[in-house]
Amino acid sequence: MACKRQGCSLLPECEKAPPRLLLKAVGEFNRGECFECHETLEDLWTGESGELRDLYQGVLQIAVAMHHWRNGNYKGAVSLLAGGITYLRRVCSICMRIDVAGLIGSAERARAGLAALGSEGMAGLPPEMVPRLRLIPPGTGLA
Repeated sequence: MACKRQGCSLLPECEKAPPRLLLKAVGEFNRGECFECHETLEDLWTGESGELRDLYQGVLQIAVAMHHWRNGNYKGAVSLLAGGITYLRRVCSICMRIDVAGLIGSAERARAGLAALGSEGMAGLPPEMVPRLRLIPPGTGLA
């Protein structure tokens, strides 16, 4: 698996299979269980460093952003989407089988969609614009 981010050195940790808690967080994220996903990722995030910490923190912030969106907190949603994207841009395009590049793209689309809708229309964000986490099958890369 090659790192597609310039200046990125793929960490051996990024080549490993995702830990059980990360897989749990992926399921929670994709089911819209934002608070639960936050709690699960916090368990992984604390005590971690470097690129893996950025991965966990980026996904965590995007999950919390979607929690804010569902609760009508426009400013919190837009701000945390931006923060999550910033963290994820420090991570290789695939890490622990997470499609990081795809998550960045979907978070950017959600942020742009929310910006276009504004705080009054934010509830109208189409379901297909809600970010999703995708696992890349072992031994493959992004197209």
